[in-house]
Amino acid sequence: MAVDLKVIKIGGNVIDNPAMLDSFLQDFAALEGSKILVHGGGKKATELSQKMGFSPQMVEGRRITTDQDIEVVTMVYAGLINKCVVAKLQKLGNNTIGLSGADGNAILASKRPVKNIDYGWVGDIEKVNAGFLRSLIDQGITPVLCAITHDGNEHLLNTNADTIASEVAVAMSTLYNTQLIYCFEKQGVLTDVNDESSVISELNEANYNSLKDEEAIHSGMIPKLDNCFNALKKNVAKVIIGSPEVLKKDYETFTTLTL
Repeated sequence: MAVDLKVIKIGGNVIDNPAMLDSFLQDFAALEGSKILVHGGGKKATELSQKMGFSPQMVEGRRITTDQDIEVVTMVYAGLINKCVVAKLQKLGNNTIGLSGADGNAILASKRPVKNIDYGWVGDIEKVNAGFLRSLIDQGITPVLCAITHDGNEHLLNTNADTIASEVAVAMSTLYNTQLIYCFEKQGVLTDVNDESSVISELNEANYNSLKDEEAIHSGMIPKLDNCFNALKKNVAKVIIGSPEVLKKDYETFTTLTL
């Protein structure tokens, strides 16, 4: 019988808030059953870049990952943030292992082809090593994945953490009854970003497209939701978006995605 698995992605704005991060990790550690945590990098990579004397180049909100940038994001994502999260979870009694995509060949990716924009060392996911992740889970170890993948030819790649979470959930859905949860600083998907009471409790493709046309949903929320619907179409059992409070059993304010 398939065992339930939760793939939980934590957003950068939660990572940047120490109190919010600590609260989230306490709730994550308390979750029963099999689970995988995926995290982004927040603002720390940009802050470190600026301390080193250069500013990251952004195009339409996306980082151009130069040779210099890939060194910084690897240090921050796979190093500082990943190991701090792992250490906090170990303190809370949750045996975890921090991974980049290169570790255990967990996530193989390819450098994004140059079209209108050269994004540099940005990776598009080719394959998730579900068997390796299952072997860790079977040993009672929780994988904690950062936003760094590799191409199998010694190059590390900066990869969108929302996409990693979606693709990991899809891959693991062949082995488990898998739920994908996106945790970020808002209560869920909002029709008005300034009004926390405007949470859409259930979002399907039809009303998603309508809300996009009305520009009620826009900017960075669109790729996040595209990843959600991609996961649902590829047999992930359930996808929800909400604040870190969504991990609490009695918490009811969040968005559930359906096809």
